[in-house]
Amino acid sequence: MSEVDALFTTLRQAADPQTVECIENVVMRGSDRDLNRINALAFAEAHHLDEEKTIAALLHAARLGAFEMTWNVLCPGCGGVLDTGASLKTVDQESYHCALCSAGYEPTLDEMVEVTFTVSPRVRRIAAHDPDRLPPLEYYRQIFFSSGVDLPEDFEAKFGRTLLEIIELDPGEKAFISVQLPAQFVIIFDAVTHTAQFIDVRGEPTDERQNLSMVISRAHALNETLTLRPGPLRISLENHTHRRVVPNVCVAGDDLHDLLACRRPFLTAKRLLSNQSFRDIYRTDTLDVDQRLKITSLTFLFTDLRGSTALYERVGDLAAFDLVRAHFRVLHEIVAMEAGAVVKTIGDAVMATFPSPDRAVAAALQMRQAMLRLNAEHGSDDLLLKIGIHEGPCLAVNLNDRQDYFGQTVNIASRVQGLADPNVILTTEAIVGDAQVSENLRNSGITSVSRMEELHGIQRKVRIFALS
Repeated sequence: MSEVDALFTTLRQAADPQTVECIENVVMRGSDRDLNRINALAFAEAHHLDEEKTIAALLHAARLGAFEMTWNVLCPGCGGVLDTGASLKTVDQESYHCALCSAGYEPTLDEMVEVTFTVSPRVRRIAAHDPDRLPPLEYYRQIFFSSGVDLPEDFEAKFGRTLLEIIELDPGEKAFISVQLPAQFVIIFDAVTHTAQFIDVRGEPTDERQNLSMVISRAHALNETLTLRPGPLRISLENHTHRRVVPNVCVAGDDLHDLLACRRPFLTAKRLLSNQSFRDIYRTDTLDVDQRLKITSLTFLFTDLRGSTALYERVGDLAAFDLVRAHFRVLHEIVAMEAGAVVKTIGDAVMATFPSPDRAVAAALQMRQAMLRLNAEHGSDDLLLKIGIHEGPCLAVNLNDRQDYFGQTVNIASRVQGLADPNVILTTEAIVGDAQVSENLRNSGITSVSRMEELHGIQRKVRIFALS
């Protein structure tokens, strides 16, 4: 048995066999492009697979060394990859600047950090493993643009409509190119170093040649926009880096905007951090101790068992422990099934996260039913679950050598759970106000009753909703 066969045999034991078979098929028969920076969500859609099973299979494949997982910081404007690393620990800058968009961004884990998977060279060698050898436009497609930019198959032809010139420059090389400037906004941009020069072309056309010198380096300064006239332009380009660069001259018009406006869902860092398979596989190797990464919206669900101390007294330690352990097992299964992750357990309490409010509410409703079934099986009402849910911004942090969350959203979710009666789901307005939650509750015939409550440590009153 070859090493690759052994890897996939092991992978089948860790992940869904049908999903693994599909991944193996693409590894053996797919194009090089298919195996570089795989968008897990797009892959699942293209092959009619379950998203969660696909994410889990790729995570296990990365852990086994069959794939390489990368965390890419994206520009929310153009969808370009501003930085990339092998772990979330590399997202360590307070802000990231996109030269193409001439804008700076504070990184958030919601839409600015994607996670992609590339086949390992030990499994199959592809062209992107040596990106400096990719043809220039293929470099733009496979390396510069993120997996969330839905580039068409005829990308080269469509980008060609905006392209005035493109060139490759080896390290230390100097070259001259000549273009005819149209009366439009023009950009000179290199995707390797993210060097950009903007040219506002306006005024009376000229037949006299205009000249421009541009040095491409890693430590380039931001260039001010130049104003030139329509007509001939001779550009001197110098590569002062140790890599090949691929500068292009293009018109920043509707064709370019339309090309980059086509987007598709991708696996965000936020979603991955709230994925149970990820937390199980990468327990402590996610964030550095000093990292504080913002998430603009995450849903928290807290549960706790009422009267668990009296339960131990009433039925004895062994029977109570078995009941509580069964309750934990069921809750973990439900959380994972709804694309969530258990962050931690504290005594008999559970803290879990979900990528969206509707997933958390669906999990809460299943938890309530599951506890009723467990109680019926044991002929008692020993498992009385209290549930609270809230959504909002937070920080992803490293606490006690594990990935955790911090902020007022977490505090409110915990306090809301503390107010819940047994078998009652309490949520905040942020949850029931979600359009998908509202539709799901209406379709399920579940009603909510609201009231204002003071929460300990929260200066304002909070409207909470009991789901019944």
